[in-house]
Amino acid sequence: MLTIDAKGVYYRDLNSKVRDAVSKGEKEILLKNVNGQYYIGDGLQGDATITVEGVPGNDLAAFMDGPTIIIKANAQDNISNTMNSGKVIVHGNAGDVLGYGMRGGKLHIKGDVGYRVGIHMKGYKKQMPVIIAGGKAGDFFGEYMAGGVLILLNLDGDKNDNRNIVGDYLGTGMHGGTIFIRGDVDKKLCGAEVGVSDLSEEDTKLLTDYLKDYCNDFGLKLDEIMKTPFKKLIPASLRPYGNLYAY
Repeated sequence: MLTIDAKGVYYRDLNSKVRDAVSKGEKEILLKNVNGQYYIGDGLQGDATITVEGVPGNDLAAFMDGPTIIIKANAQDNISNTMNSGKVIVHGNAGDVLGYGMRGGKLHIKGDVGYRVGIHMKGYKKQMPVIIAGGKAGDFFGEYMAGGVLILLNLDGDKNDNRNIVGDYLGTGMHGGTIFIRGDVDKKLCGAEVGVSDLSEEDTKLLTDYLKDYCNDFGLKLDEIMKTPFKKLIPASLRPYGNLYAY
């Protein structure tokens, strides 16, 4: 494993070192003492695994196509922006606007997430982007979602902190994709474009497949997670704002 000490290293210099290592065929890279450096893993291709010790800055894994990034702590905003394939695993909480326009790959977060997670998430051709968060989410979860899968687990739901599982404007403008939420969903929180239903047998199988991988990443028990019923959210219309256009 190649170890790079990021302490005090300017973000451009750090990313140059990472790109250079991947281009030379390094498969295991450890970044130590990361403290807010932007753009880690952006545009990288291949099958390298990058482990981050510390808190990386915004836009990690943007446009990434293949590698795996493991973050041992919290992460900031805009993770997996327009990511094409690969995987990001966050062992803490993460910020806002995660998975913006995400076209493929997986983003697994153990803890809470912020606002506008999955905004404009769309998929690309046969690719199915997936974001799973283990905690709660802020407002505009799944805003303008056009494809892919969002899963919110609220695993600490028994520890009552007086917050809703998810914030206001859930699925606002949603016109594709699927959202699964573990627990009850207040329809008042949802955008007018969203339909809420119980899971079918096929839905449960699909959800279980996604959660197996998530549980493996964090050492969680799938059976325990599945004991609590989920709700499924899908768009009620493929063109929620069709009446706004002139013909």
